[in-house]
Amino acid sequence: MAGASPSPQRVAVIGASGYGGLQILRLLQDHPGFRVTFLGGSGSVGQHWNDRAPFLPLPGNPAIEEPSPEAIAAAADVAVLSLPNGLASGLAPALLRAGVRVVDLSADYRFPTVAQWAATYTGEAERHPRHDDDLCAEAVYGLVEWAGDRLASARLVGAPGCFPTASLLALMPLLQQGLIEGEGIVIDAKTGTSGGGRAAKEHLLLAEADGGVAPYGVVGHRHTAEIELQASKAAGRAIQLQFTPHLLPMVRGILATVYGRLRDPGLTAEDLTTLFQVTYRDHPCVAVLPVGTYPSTKWVRQTNRALLSVAVDKRTSQVVVMSAIDNLLKGQAGQAVQCLNVMTGQRPETGLPLLPFYP
Repeated sequence: MAGASPSPQRVAVIGASGYGGLQILRLLQDHPGFRVTFLGGSGSVGQHWNDRAPFLPLPGNPAIEEPSPEAIAAAADVAVLSLPNGLASGLAPALLRAGVRVVDLSADYRFPTVAQWAATYTGEAERHPRHDDDLCAEAVYGLVEWAGDRLASARLVGAPGCFPTASLLALMPLLQQGLIEGEGIVIDAKTGTSGGGRAAKEHLLLAEADGGVAPYGVVGHRHTAEIELQASKAAGRAIQLQFTPHLLPMVRGILATVYGRLRDPGLTAEDLTTLFQVTYRDHPCVAVLPVGTYPSTKWVRQTNRALLSVAVDKRTSQVVVMSAIDNLLKGQAGQAVQCLNVMTGQRPETGLPLLPFYP
C-alpha cells in the first residue's frame, strides 16, 4: 500500500538479562523501527522472560533461548551482543555468514587486529583464542558522531566502551583540528557502580561503595588503549595519554574531565565552544553547554545525550573539557540503538530519550 511504513527490523538481544541487555530491551519496547524477536542467554535458558524480569515485561512472555547462530538467523535481521569480552567473537562470524548484522557491546571488535585486542585483553585471549582478523579489520567503531558514512552500510559494529565514549567526544574535536599538544593529555573520569556490570562483585556492594570515592586501574586501565587508538586516528599521529577512572557511590553516570595544552595560547573558551558547537551541530545526541556552565551526571541520567562544556585556563594554557553521559545509555545500550538506527536508515536519535527525568 502506498505510504505504508516499512516493517520493523527484527532484533535479537543476546545477553538479555545483564544491565546492557535490560537497557536495550527497555529502549526497543517502544521503538517504531525495531521488534525484539529473540532473547538469548546462557544460565537462564528455558526461563520465560516475564518470570525472570517482571519489572520489564515483554509481550508474549518469550522464553530465553540458547543463542545458536541458526536460531538467531531464523528469527532476526540484526543482533545485539551484550556478552563478556571474548564471547562475541565466537558468535559473530557465524551470524554474519548467515546474513545477520551485528552490534557488539564488548571490546571484541573495537580494535583493528586480534593482536591489538589480545594485548589489552590478555586473559580473555588465552581463554578464547581467535582467528578473525578479517572481521576486526571490517568492524566499524560505533561512536556514531565520528563513525562517518561507513556505519550506514556496516555488517559489524564494535560499540565503544562507556569511558571512551565520554572521553573521545570531549577530545576528538581538539585533536582533529590540531589544537592541543599530543603529549600531556590527562583524562580524569568518574563512574557509577553499574559500570561494573550486574554480576556480584564485593567492591560494588552498597556497604563497600557508599560514602567513598576511589580510583582504580590507575595505570594501564584497558580503556586507555581504546581511547589512544581512536585519538591517534583523529590526530593523524600517535597519541599517548593518562587515563584514571574513579568509582563514585551512585548507580549510573560518567563525568570525564579532559585536560590538554593548547598550541595557541590565545584561544579562548568562547573560541573552542564555537568549534564544539559546529562539530556537533548535526548530532542531536550531543549538546555543548555555554561557557561557564558545567555538566552534571544528573542532567543526563536516563538519556542518550552527552553534555559537553569547555573552559580555558589562560595562566597555564590548558584547555579543560568536561563530558557527562549516562554510562548505561550513551555509554552502552543507547549507543547500540543509535548505531542500529543509522544502520537501518533511521534518524540517529529515533526511539532514544534525550531529556532527563529530573531530579
